[in-house]
Formats: sequence, C-alpha cells, structure tokens
Amino acid sequence: MQKQLPLRPAGPETVEALLRWYEAERRDLPWRYGPRKKADPYRVWLSEIMLQQTTVKAVIPYFQKFVARWPTVSALASARLEEVLQYWAGLGYYSRARNLKACADAVVRDFGGVFPRSETDLLRLPGIGPYTAAAISAIAFGEKATPVDGNVERVVSRLFAVQQPLPAAKSEIRNLAATLTPARRAGDFAQAMMDLGAEICTPKNPSCLMCPVQQDCAASARGLAEVLPLKAQKLARPSRYGIAFLVQREDGAILLRQRPEAGLLGGMLEVPSTHWGDAPPQKKEALRAAPVTTSWVTVAGTVVHVFTHFRLELVVYRAIVPVDASFTLWAKQEHCRWVHRRDLHAQALPSVMKKIIAHGLSTD
Repeated sequence: MQKQLPLRPAGPETVEALLRWYEAERRDLPWRYGPRKKADPYRVWLSEIMLQQTTVKAVIPYFQKFVARWPTVSALASARLEEVLQYWAGLGYYSRARNLKACADAVVRDFGGVFPRSETDLLRLPGIGPYTAAAISAIAFGEKATPVDGNVERVVSRLFAVQQPLPAAKSEIRNLAATLTPARRAGDFAQAMMDLGAEICTPKNPSCLMCPVQQDCAASARGLAEVLPLKAQKLARPSRYGIAFLVQREDGAILLRQRPEAGLLGGMLEVPSTHWGDAPPQKKEALRAAPVTTSWVTVAGTVVHVFTHFRLELVVYRAIVPVDASFTLWAKQEHCRWVHRRDLHAQALPSVMKKIIAHGLSTD
C-alpha cells in the first residue's frame, strides 16, 4: 500500500529545519568558516574548482598544499603554470588546473585581485560555470544564489519526488532548488544541502530516519527515496589503444615530453606515445612515432586507464640508451626532457603516465 504524501510540502519550514541541523552537524572542512561567518572568496573558489568530479577526501590534502604555497589569488597569479600543474598532479581533470591559473590571472588583471560577487561577473572568468559562480556568490558573499551540485540535485529530486530521469530533469531540479533558497544565509543553506546529500541523503541506503527534513520529503513518503533520482541508461564507454615509449638512460633518467596546452592532459608531462586510436597500431606504424631511433623491447602486459569518456589500453615499449647520447640527436620530438627517476614525484605527471612508468620499470 502506497504511503501518504507528506503533511507539508518542502518550503520555508524545510529551510529552517535544515539550517538548524547544519549548525549542529556540519562537516568541518578546511575551506569552511562556520555558520553566519564570512568566508574567503579565494578559498571558496579554490575548493569548488578542486571538488568538481572529485571527492572531499581526495581534495583536502591538495587544497591545504595549494593554500600553503599560494595563500592568495594574487600569489597564485604570479605562479608559473608548470608549477601549478606539478602541485595538481594526481588530482585529475587537468583542464581545471589550467583554468585555475587563467582565472587567477583574470581576477588580478580585471578585478584588482578581488573576486567579483555577482554570478554575472563570475561567469566571465575562465573555468567558472553556473554552479561554481552560484557557489562563490552564495557562500563567499551571501548573495541569493542556488548552486546545484550532485548532492543538491539528489536532495531536491527526493524532496519533490522528481521522477523524470537525469539528465533531462536537471532544469526542473534547478528551478525547484531555487524556490527553497532563502534571501538570508543563502551560503549556509547551500552548504547545508551539500552536507545533507553527502552525509544523510546518500546515493545508496539514505538515512531517512536521521534526516532533519524527512517530514517534508515526498520521496520518503512515497517509498521512493532509494530509487530517486532516476538516471537515463549510460552508453557504453569506448576503448582506445596505443603504444607508449619508455626511454631510460643508463643513469636512470627517463625521457618525458610536455603535451600541448590545449586538449586532454594539456600542459602535463607524458611518456611519448602513438596516437590513441580505435584499434591497436601495428608495430611498424607505431615505430614511426617513437621519440628515438633505437632497439625496443615490449614489456609484457598492458596499462589500462579509464577516463571519463573512454577506456585507454596501452602496450609499453622500453629502451635503454647511453648517458652520453646527444639529446638533440636522439629525440625526434620537441618539448622533451630527461628527468631522473628520483625526481619524478615532483613532476606534473598525470596518473596514467605514472602507471606507464611503473609498468615499464616493473622488470627492473
């Protein structure tokens, strides 16, 4: 038998109940300043960029490392992009790091080193989309703005029992979320919604009995909390293939190449490789892309790495060259450099490249 609808729809009482819960149960995060306190726009912006498609647990050490190195947006603007990428290495989605630097430059150049408070002005900055603009405006400046991340999306879809599947339901969910946003304490409310989704209204097994707004939740009343939000069926992730060339000098240095700034893993260092295509390249064809002319040994097994939109599978070819080999004579590619194995940890190497190096050196 279907449960009755909640006695009251989500509205002002929901907001008040959620803010009371937030004051008592909020998460203690290094970029937070607590209820009713003014936040630092720089720290809010930095944390929101880092948190895009990344967990809080993974972000915290990176955030702390960044603010220790660059405590203000002006300090970050004065940094070299390569150093920013080095500090970002391992966090993934590297276009965020490039946009981070570009945004810091723009804030200093166009706004005198002070973040603008309106969503309209924030949206003009590199790397800031509607969600991030709303989050900064609400949390850092107290403006009536409604940031809707994955946690907020889930909470709202359940509060109002939205049964249209995602992503088609996103517009409806944003509109419903905006109806709840209060004129005062919009930042606290936004963070309360995020915390509720992260701690109570979780994707699986939501803790409805502990929820401060259960009596206002249409999904809970209808027994739908565990199935909402509905999601459209995902398409299969395609696979791409290639060959990576791990060149090691006799003194232990590894040949790395800087990727173009535009595109996937832009500006990061890489192990030179063939084009990543829909089918594994033939060896004769692949060797045309090799960074040096030498004898290659195929390393047993493959390296598999899953990106957002495709699965990558690489075979690793390995070669050892003399220390006195001339770099300019050996390397066919520009933007190459030798980096000793002991110094790899300090380089802007994405996770997939670290996997390639570890696999290629596994026979040592």
